[in-house]
Amino acid sequence: MSHNESFMTQLTLRDFDPRLEAEIRRLAAAEKISLNRAAQKLMQKGAGLSDSTAKSRCIGRSLDRFIGTWTAADAKELNASIRTLERVDRDLWK
Repeated sequence: MSHNESFMTQLTLRDFDPRLEAEIRRLAAAEKISLNRAAQKLMQKGAGLSDSTAKSRCIGRSLDRFIGTWTAADAKELNASIRTLERVDRDLWK
């Protein structure tokens, strides 16, 4: 059955974390969809089942404040600090 077909399955969920409830309500209002559909979209995204999460299972906006804020110097400093992590210890891969 494809994800576009109609489903009749019903689940009842209780005791939502207030932050999750707020996010469901925010998404529903922003996209002008029902709370049910907003909850489904978030669950599909969290489970990695939506098209937008095919490559990632990450949910959230906690790092959004950093988008577009790094300078070339910041990137250079980070790359220098993790350079040793890029070395392969051949003895461990035998």
